[in-house]
Order: sequence, then structure tokens, then C-alpha cells
Amino acid sequence: MSDAVSSRVFDIAAELFAMLSTPTRLRILYELCEGEKNVSQLLEKVDVSQPNISQHLGVLYRGGVLGRRRAGAQIFYHVANSQALMLCDVLRSERQALHS
Repeated sequence: MSDAVSSRVFDIAAELFAMLSTPTRLRILYELCEGEKNVSQLLEKVDVSQPNISQHLGVLYRGGVLGRRRAGAQIFYHVANSQALMLCDVLRSERQALHS
């Protein structure tokens, strides 16, 4: 692997880690690992205000971590980034380890 390619890999990883650097965003990711949800469904699981969760969802969507689809007046979010999906497995494993 060339130095330029190797450097780009680390740049991409750093960007993903920066987007996921808050516990709230990690919690949103964890909940969406279980399947797509709309804002109301996420608010039931993530203890933040509606404006706050919308801000976090916007950051994750603009960063390419999440995708979304509209169904009538509702917008449903899902994990759209393959590296973030791998992180879902880590989050699930850590949560299971804590409950063991």
C-alpha cells in the first residue's frame, strides 16, 4: 500500500471517529443498528431533546454515516456506512459484555 493510500485510510477513519465522538451520536448509531427508526422512535430510546437529536442526526447524515427515507411526513434513518456497521458489532458486543 502506498503512503498516500495509507494516509487516506487514516484520514477516513479519523473523520468517522470525529463524527462519532459524542455518547449521544454513539447511542443513536446503536439504536439504528437494530433497524431504521424515525425521530420519535429515537427519542424514546435516546434521552435528549428533539432539537438536540435532530442536530446529531443532521451531522451523521451529512457525514454519510446515516441514510434516510421519507414516508409521508415521517423521515426514517438507517445506518448507511459500512464502517459504521462494523462499529455496530463492537457496540453490541460491549453492551452484552457489560450485562454478563
